[in-house]
Amino acid sequence: MNRVRFKEGGRSLSVGKILCLGRNYPEHAREMEAEAPTIPVVFLKPSTALLEPGGKIVIPSFCRQPHHEVEMVVVVGKTGKDIRPDDAMDHVEGYALGLDMTLRDVQMEAKKKGLPWSVAKGFDTSAPLSEAVPRNAVRNPHALDISLRVNGALRQNSNTRNMIFGIPEIIAYLSSIFTLEAGDLLFTGTPEGVGPVHHGDTLEASLESVGTLTVRVE
Repeated sequence: MNRVRFKEGGRSLSVGKILCLGRNYPEHAREMEAEAPTIPVVFLKPSTALLEPGGKIVIPSFCRQPHHEVEMVVVVGKTGKDIRPDDAMDHVEGYALGLDMTLRDVQMEAKKKGLPWSVAKGFDTSAPLSEAVPRNAVRNPHALDISLRVNGALRQNSNTRNMIFGIPEIIAYLSSIFTLEAGDLLFTGTPEGVGPVHHGDTLEASLESVGTLTVRVE
């Protein structure tokens, strides 16, 4: 899967960069025993991390503590560099629902050694992605209920109003470093409640005005 597909009209965009924010909800920062950031914490995933709805997440054999993280995803619609916050929403094509699957034990070990998180965050199938909806289908992306259930049990439940950095700030910051292009995906961070998954688990994510995403852990 290297395209983001829209629910209406059969449209799709080829995915370029997957830019992700860490610790963008204060309660999640607290549960990770970290300070809330004053500037966005950014990491990347390769496009090969994408997984279609209904797909199977494959956890690498060396991981002992895989975790789920549900996120609102912004789909970029046009190229921009050094985008002003006031102009940022003009670069949004739509919204999707994603999971930032994380090899938590691998990530924590990397942190201890001062090493990058790339393996923990970028492995194949680490970015399940729903179909997208166009921008005009979402009245206010900063007031959407977002949740995740594992085998029917509610694990994460929050609202995008709790994000530390809103979409205009995220786009302005990211575009000051990376040229944003049509098809780039911006994973906007996860709320509190992240936790372990196991082989055979079913993950059911939901984002108001966007829809649902169901995947299984192989």
